[in-house]
Amino acid sequence: MPGSPRRSALWAVVAALVVAAAVGGAAPAASAVVTMHDPSAADVTPLDPALSVARAYEFLDARVDEFCDGDGHCLPRSYQGGFFTTASWDFTPSFVYDDALVVIAYTARGLPDDLRRARTIGDTLLFVQANDPIGDGRVRTSYEPHGIRQGRVEITGPGTFTGNEAWVGMALARLFHATGDQRYLDGALRIGGWIQANTADMTRAPYGYTGGQTDAGASLTWKSTEHNADVAGFFTQLAQLTGDAVWADRVAVASGFVAAMQGQDGHVDTGTLLDGSTVNTHPIPLDAQTWSSLATGDSRYGAALDWTLTNLMAVDGPYQGPSISDVDVSKVWFEGAGHLALSLRFRAGAGDADRAESLLSSIRLAQRDAPNGDGKGIVATSSDGLDSGFGDLYYASLHTGTTAWYLLAAAGDDPFRLPAD
Repeated sequence: MPGSPRRSALWAVVAALVVAAAVGGAAPAASAVVTMHDPSAADVTPLDPALSVARAYEFLDARVDEFCDGDGHCLPRSYQGGFFTTASWDFTPSFVYDDALVVIAYTARGLPDDLRRARTIGDTLLFVQANDPIGDGRVRTSYEPHGIRQGRVEITGPGTFTGNEAWVGMALARLFHATGDQRYLDGALRIGGWIQANTADMTRAPYGYTGGQTDAGASLTWKSTEHNADVAGFFTQLAQLTGDAVWADRVAVASGFVAAMQGQDGHVDTGTLLDGSTVNTHPIPLDAQTWSSLATGDSRYGAALDWTLTNLMAVDGPYQGPSISDVDVSKVWFEGAGHLALSLRFRAGAGDADRAESLLSSIRLAQRDAPNGDGKGIVATSSDGLDSGFGDLYYASLHTGTTAWYLLAAAGDDPFRLPAD
């Protein structure tokens, strides 16, 4: 059953690089209502919020500076420690989804060194785009930072998934907005053109955008809610930056697909099956709930956030927050805790500020105490072996994407939207 290629791509790259890895399963847990605790009543004290943010940026700084060439190109490894860093192997690929989040997190704070580092990543994304073996505007799932440091493009994840493309596009749009450098908008428009030319489906209702292409270049025929939310956010930015109404028309298509995936109880399903029309009802992922809300700004998805708070919340030792999907709610997915906190901040309903702060407090506690942490970055999960429901497991390893989502949530910065001028 088709799932989220942003998730499955990670495992595909790991599987390609590791012949035999000991992977334990995670048993599904029953959904239950979880009451968010009051941070002031906790028996542990997480990092001071301002200090926590500063240290999280220090983590990203070190990751960005680790793999750079002499021409100002840098790509940070996505994962480090625990499962991904052992005596026998070191998993270093850089996933463009994570890279995009790091760029956007840097623009959110916007200090001179933040923008400098954001530009080194943005310039690298333009570099891999320009040097792609097909050269039609796409970028790939992941690249090897060691190759970038040596001045070459080494693709570790050849797939071209629609959501990843949109995230890179949003990062480049942010850079153009922050710097005025036309190269970034040109790169974003090339990506937007690739998405439109290769994934737009106006034949099979509900209309929207398909999943992209596999590692081998075959077209994916299913549609993902997550991807269409990404496209809606990206194309909204292109419409704003170019003034071209065609992008707004395309936003309506992507947003319409997302709306078609919402069930009667408020939750948003993952997308369609291979036929592009039949709704895929299992599993139900967190990001379909939170990103639908953030990317569209539509109040109808407040019901999806309520569904999340009832059905996807996990408690794992001292940590609490959402899981990835309803398949396994035994562990906290801290990346998801970041975008759920941000979604609640923007919804701003009764109790939402306290709920968001509770989530952020748990992330700060994990920053300080979680397995495989360093006191600066944020690990992906509260403990190893979280089953995403899409055929892969997530681990308590330091992760640039999770750290960036935390910083965006702490700043109240929606990555799907350009900052107000």
